Amino acid sequence: MSDFLRDKAAIVGIGATEFSKNSGRSELRLAIEAIVAALAEAGIEPAEVDGLCTYTMDNNPEIELFRNIGGTSLKFFSRVHYGGGAACAPVMQAAMAVATGVAEVVVCYRAMNERSQHRFGIGYTPPPAPNAESAHFGYYVPFGLVSPASWVAMSARRYMHEHGATSEDFGRVSVACRKHAAANPNAWFYNQPITLADHQASRWIVEPSICSIAARSRMVRSRLW
Repeated sequence: MSDFLRDKAAIVGIGATEFSKNSGRSELRLAIEAIVAALAEAGIEPAEVDGLCTYTMDNNPEIELFRNIGGTSLKFFSRVHYGGGAACAPVMQAAMAVATGVAEVVVCYRAMNERSQHRFGIGYTPPPAPNAESAHFGYYVPFGLVSPASWVAMSARRYMHEHGATSEDFGRVSVACRKHAAANPNAWFYNQPITLADHQASRWIVEPSICSIAARSRMVRSRLW
């Protein structure tokens, strides 16, 4: 973060719901629960919130969410593009809003029912009418690269080719991620870490195509979530 933002803003509260395969609530409800928990931890009233930040892969409109938490004066909101790759950007946007005086209390949120309502990460089908938003899918969807796992696999395979990395090398990352995730009491697999042997023994989704490494990594990550 730049010197301009240094010491100008702080994360003062964090909230989260439990991780589940069937939440029984809407994504809006989940977002509100997490936000209320974060505000309570920070000792801030919902009416004090005057800014919201998220990224494009969220189905909860800022205005609707603001209304449901009891907001009174929304001064700033932003929604960063590029899906999961933008996950950290809302924090920077919030810090900029606070540092510049545009807002004082900015909430960064993300809520989804990955398994309760729809399957996340399924194959993508571009809309029939081409536009600038979907044009880039034409470079890889026709060749079978239709999901985030297969897209990342391109980079993973190239990395393996250039640096000699192996499936075990990627597996160690999964094991480390699972170790940290399993320490969260709200995690689906709380206190259930995995070993490198577990990772290597997990079934392949596709082998030995270009999608194989990402598919395997994605399967292990799903256990973390």
